[in-house]
Amino acid sequence: MQQDYVYKLVGCGRTFFVARNSGLYRTDDGGRTWQNAYPSLNLSEPLPTLTVAIAPDFEHDPRIFAGLSGGIFRSLNGGQTWENIPLPPPPPVISALELSPNFEQDGIVFVATLEDGVLFSADRGHRFGAWNFGLLDLNILCLAISPDFARDETVFVGTQSGVFRSTNGGRAWREVDLPAGYEAVLSLALSPDFAHDGNLLAGTETQGLLLSTDAGESWQRLGADIFTEAINAIHLAPNFSARPEILALHAGTLLHSTDRGESWTLWRESILADKEVTAILAPHGFDASALALVGLANGNVLPLD
Repeated sequence: MQQDYVYKLVGCGRTFFVARNSGLYRTDDGGRTWQNAYPSLNLSEPLPTLTVAIAPDFEHDPRIFAGLSGGIFRSLNGGQTWENIPLPPPPPVISALELSPNFEQDGIVFVATLEDGVLFSADRGHRFGAWNFGLLDLNILCLAISPDFARDETVFVGTQSGVFRSTNGGRAWREVDLPAGYEAVLSLALSPDFAHDGNLLAGTETQGLLLSTDAGESWQRLGADIFTEAINAIHLAPNFSARPEILALHAGTLLHSTDRGESWTLWRESILADKEVTAILAPHGFDASALALVGLANGNVLPLD
């Protein structure tokens, strides 16, 4: 594979997609081999793809959204063909894409942009509009949707100056007070049982990793003596309430906690010691026997199982 930067990994079963500086790639064998996902576009040069999202029920709805610098491509057939989705001008830089956990029923797509705030679609991505009421910072770096979105309509975005929360499906936003004050928030993660435990984590640029156990009302800093640089991604165990494991991407290194952030160790140190990690996907948890994909700054993707 061409040497470049891995931005995002998503997948279902043993089919995964990786958004890279050279485009979008697909594997159907758990990451052993990869193929260009844009062959029908007949591109003469690489198409940098900054993020990617797939339908939650991808096996039955092989819908893909690819975020670019200037727009969104959508495929309804697993990447065999693509269409360019019309977006409000000017052409936005897409920083994150997330589909509602209840996408099969509600068809909702949230899009984060740099400088243009949040774009929203309720018709499976056919049309998007800006949903920025109350959003005081339009530089959106990440977003996270409540696993119980169908009931609580809760969405969080991390911006250049902090965190904003919507409790009405993105129609209005309110700033969340952080102990770090105005601080760039690069990553967000909600507990799979967020509706009951209220656990929310925010990875900042310079103020480390923050944990809220009450849906963002109050915060505590985790690993203050460890996290001194940017935290670009946070992943929680699928059964976080019973097994509170956290994986944090800190300055190119993956750190693992099994006790809700009280202590940390390097994750898969023997394999990743000399590598700069830029993305991680571990849908079945962090045990050595569970399949995980690790994206690197040089463009490679390592399958770990």
